[in-house]
Amino acid sequence: MENVRQGRARFARRLTQMEMNRHIILFPFVAVAAYFNFEEGQLFPVDVIDSLGKKWAFLGTSHADEQFGNYVSFSWSQFSIEKGLKVNDEVVIIEMPQGDDEQPHSMFKIEIKRQIKLFGVNIWGELNV
Repeated sequence: MENVRQGRARFARRLTQMEMNRHIILFPFVAVAAYFNFEEGQLFPVDVIDSLGKKWAFLGTSHADEQFGNYVSFSWSQFSIEKGLKVNDEVVIIEMPQGDDEQPHSMFKIEIKRQIKLFGVNIWGELNV
């Protein structure tokens, strides 16, 4: 049962030029709804830990749009600049297990993956920056 939970406790996407320009990342509402308590237009905290163990606080907002549907944006200007993120980098956000002292919201681990060419073969590698 734990493996099933681990499989569902993550969401990922590749960064677009628009997201890079605005220092945000967008997720469909259905991909993240199970992890956050929020109302449309209200801000909510998204606490993450990077691959080096540094804690970051992103600001989340939910949006409803007739053309694009419901989605959630995370604002992460300082993180995206410091990490040197690029278009097409893959961002993976993984829910971390909580202890007995239930926090008001979840903590997440964030992984950044970039496609590199190694001996003529494209592979995905995790950035540790």
